[in-house]
Amino acid sequence: MYQYQVSFGEAIQRAFNNYCCFTGRASRSEYWWFCLFVGLVSWALSLLVGSIIGGTAAQVVTYLWSLAMFLPSLGLLIRRLHDTGRSGWNACWSFLPVIGTIILIVYCCQDSQMSDNQYGPVPNLRY
Repeated sequence: MYQYQVSFGEAIQRAFNNYCCFTGRASRSEYWWFCLFVGLVSWALSLLVGSIIGGTAAQVVTYLWSLAMFLPSLGLLIRRLHDTGRSGWNACWSFLPVIGTIILIVYCCQDSQMSDNQYGPVPNLRY
């Protein structure tokens, strides 16, 4: 029995299919692939729109992208915390400037619980 790691495309698809879902569990690969996707698109938008339009318009486009990604990112973070056996309320650590971010990174890097927990069955389980 092992946990199948999702691909880059599959992680993005799952995040958007569960756009505003705060229940269930998400694997480590699902979470980090989506973080990479959001980061790359943010960087590309800043670069592209900044060089074409520049100034305030680039900031507006970047803010709109960030706003559009807020709910899927939050839902995925909560599902990832569930996968490690923690409550979604642990996402509130992000309100603490530096230490909160470090705590969340440590939590999200941890292995999944390899048995069913109160938040659901193990995601991507293969026998």
